[in-house]
Amino acid sequence: MVFLNRIYTRGGDDGKTGIIGDIRLSKSHALIDAIGEIDETNAAIGVALAKITDPFCQDRLGLIQNDLFDLGADLATPFENKISSSLRITASQVERLELEIDRMNQDLPALKSFILPQGQGGIAELHLARAIARRAERALIRLNDSDITINAGIRCYVNRLSDYLFVMARWLGQKLEQEQLWEPRKGNS
Repeated sequence: MVFLNRIYTRGGDDGKTGIIGDIRLSKSHALIDAIGEIDETNAAIGVALAKITDPFCQDRLGLIQNDLFDLGADLATPFENKISSSLRITASQVERLELEIDRMNQDLPALKSFILPQGQGGIAELHLARAIARRAERALIRLNDSDITINAGIRCYVNRLSDYLFVMARWLGQKLEQEQLWEPRKGNS
């Protein structure tokens, strides 16, 4: 469990930060960048939640926010540390996202165009969270080229999460009758 009695420590004033196992890394290290992108994804989901009133979406996104804290802890505990109580993203978490994507998607018409990332009631915010999740995924791919080995399930989870946020934005857009399709060359007429 986390216990913080002081927020600032001055430990990062030298441009380094700690991860689990008493390892200090530059704040520009690919691992720290990936952790930051996950944090931003989680915050963007929180912004969407501030606008969403649908109980299903609220419940599911709250669970995902908890998953993302697990994921951050997984990232911050490289396999080399071998701490037995380490949180790890599991295949069942990825499978849960897939099942929920399939459930929401069965209520949606087939896509015949791209969806404009807009809408009220949290729809636009879900699209923004999706785009940020895609950026987090790119940060994780860059991390593959670094000197730290991470749980491969993390990449799967974040890849699926961006799909999940897209489908939820569509699902909510359909429910609120706000889904807007891209119309190629609409401004050229």
